[in-house]
Amino acid sequence: MATRKPYPSDVSEEEWAFVAPYLALVGEDAPQRNHDLREVFDGLRWIVRTGSAWRYMPHELPPWEAVYQQTHRWLHAGVFEEMVHDLRVLLRLSEGRAPDPTATILDSRTLQSTPESGSRGGYDGAKRKKGTKVHAAVDTLGHLLALHVRAANEQEREHVGKLAETVQEATEESVELAYVDQGYTGERPATEAKTHDMRLEVVKHEEAKRGFSCSWRAAGS
Repeated sequence: MATRKPYPSDVSEEEWAFVAPYLALVGEDAPQRNHDLREVFDGLRWIVRTGSAWRYMPHELPPWEAVYQQTHRWLHAGVFEEMVHDLRVLLRLSEGRAPDPTATILDSRTLQSTPESGSRGGYDGAKRKKGTKVHAAVDTLGHLLALHVRAANEQEREHVGKLAETVQEATEESVELAYVDQGYTGERPATEAKTHDMRLEVVKHEEAKRGFSCSWRAAGS
């Protein structure tokens, strides 16, 4: 790491040991590398943790253009998906579970709009909030399986098919059951889930309204 005052968002030694092999798309001595890879990743973490615009990157970190371009290379290569998948497997094995789950939980959350939301912005009438909606799927331990960000006015049931497809891709078709709330009821979402060999089970008790609650841990594998 360069000799600078660290930021709270900087990657730790333990974290860097895990993520570095995924991020090194080219060798450290590659001629096109102008900035230390760890510093570039710290720049990305700073953006994610602070929610700041790219152009406000602190001068002690690599130029925002370099961090922005490298981030897109990582996204294009799918390194973050690989990282999340392998970490999820390790955490499940540490809990005595199978590497891939057989059940998932589908849920959504509406986030307040920002100027960067652009075309993703929409009005969620149920939440009375303008912004974007995060549609997510997790296993019953709360580990991420799929994530899609759309306009807040789009209903949960419209995204069952895409979430189910992504979940099955991430788990090698191991998921058989998806726990959902009332927002996912209807013939269309049930049919779309079935297309991906997944059955929806609507949970009506109060805990379902809390989102990704620890109470889900006892619900399945």
